[in-house]
Amino acid sequence: MIEIKKLEREDIRKVIAFELELRKQEPDTYFWEPDETYQTLLEQSFDDPRFNTALSFIALKDDRVIGRIDASLIASRSDAACFSAYLDWICVLKNERHHQVAQTLLKRLREACRERGAGILIALMANNAEARRFYKNVENASIHDTGIWMEL
Repeated sequence: MIEIKKLEREDIRKVIAFELELRKQEPDTYFWEPDETYQTLLEQSFDDPRFNTALSFIALKDDRVIGRIDASLIASRSDAACFSAYLDWICVLKNERHHQVAQTLLKRLREACRERGAGILIALMANNAEARRFYKNVENASIHDTGIWMEL
């Protein structure tokens, strides 16, 4: 049985274990290490007002994190209704994929976005076949432009 819950401070150790397992399963995919600095920053995020619009959920199986989804409401004056949200990251352990974990996480995130007043969830798609296949099968979704990342 899979449980989806809001990411809370007390889940950080489980999230770090999840992150470490991700890197074992896919060593060439992730670009930061879940080290002490990352853990400290994650802990501090719960007290940082910049994260007030963050929406983060984890998927648990046998009290172990097997998936995570993170998003943020977009507060921009071009959209004064704060109607949009941005899907920053969704990931499931490779050995847990194809068990509807990502779809279940996405469903819960979409509910949370609607609860907060958003009407559209925007995501950048990873450039791999598995990501394209996943997003092509998401209900009420359409693939649009290519994203551009600009260093600051």
